[in-house]
Amino acid sequence: MNFFDKKYIFTPGPVRMYKETLKLGSVQTPYFRNEEFSKVLIECENMIIELANAPRGSKVVFLAASGTAGMEASVINFLGKNDKAIVVNGGDFGKRFADICSCQNIDFEEWKVVNDNLENIENFKINRDVTHFLVNAHETSVGLLFNLKAIGYFCKKHNLLNIVDAISMFVTDEIDMQKHNIDVMIASSHKGLALPPGLTFLVLSPNAINKIQASDSYYFNLKSYLSNGSRGQTPFTPTVTIILQLHQRLRCILKKGIKNEIAHTKNMAEYFRSNLKSFPLSFYSCHMPNSMTILKVSDQVDALDLVDKLEKESGVIVCPNGGSLKNKVFRVSHMGNMNKEYIDVLINALSRYYEKQ
Repeated sequence: MNFFDKKYIFTPGPVRMYKETLKLGSVQTPYFRNEEFSKVLIECENMIIELANAPRGSKVVFLAASGTAGMEASVINFLGKNDKAIVVNGGDFGKRFADICSCQNIDFEEWKVVNDNLENIENFKINRDVTHFLVNAHETSVGLLFNLKAIGYFCKKHNLLNIVDAISMFVTDEIDMQKHNIDVMIASSHKGLALPPGLTFLVLSPNAINKIQASDSYYFNLKSYLSNGSRGQTPFTPTVTIILQLHQRLRCILKKGIKNEIAHTKNMAEYFRSNLKSFPLSFYSCHMPNSMTILKVSDQVDALDLVDKLEKESGVIVCPNGGSLKNKVFRVSHMGNMNKEYIDVLINALSRYYEKQ
């Protein structure tokens, strides 16, 4: 047992993994430029398309990179000098989309929102020259879940290419590419899928595929990935072992049923939240996802101190915040291999912390 095996992890990525996933990660990584691996990759693509309810003809691009790379690849391949995007900035990751657009010299208008899930998105003004919409479905920095149905209707009405970062909500909260009119969906391995970090994939609708633009990027050229993907391969070395783990996890989720998978995460979130009544904690967001709870501490407590003490005294790791919220809030994930007994460890650790206050 190593140092990290002794910890109880409640961070929103990486999350607690399943034994079957860990077992697959312990074996020799196989060679991948062959028919066997191509079959696995194609099956992964088909299962992801099914879980996302992507339109017929959709394709999946697999990147050996972090979620931010998926965000940048979307901007690079779908927006050009004649385009203008709406970027929803609800926190650190919305700001990241804005920073990527700035870095790539893409014209955009920034919608800064605070505890607004965009259910009333029609109240926002839109300029005629806007062509794309960029949003983090779950703004993980503040636990804010946006209303994808309202956003999808808005994008369809105004003919906007709808690019959605679903990294912190895929298979934990409902996301339906057809129902929510999503053209590009970004997801990563180390969140709801409960895999190691390092794999990001983009699900592209036929509408998005037809709108891929010429790219100056060598590594993030999506046309190259689509070409190689037709034969079950990637243009560059993929995360072979993580893809094998992904294949196993997707099969398990489909067997269980995506609705049941989402319901399990919701039940874990509700169980945790229902056991907080005795603590001087409050919910920071009015629009929380199943995947995570963000909690505000009282004025007498420093959130960073709480996070530090939980780990040092109880071996429990929750996630701190940065910036202006670093001393006020902390985050708790409900993704991955969670059960009530595991959550009780955190609840008991919180009890011990507050008994000493």
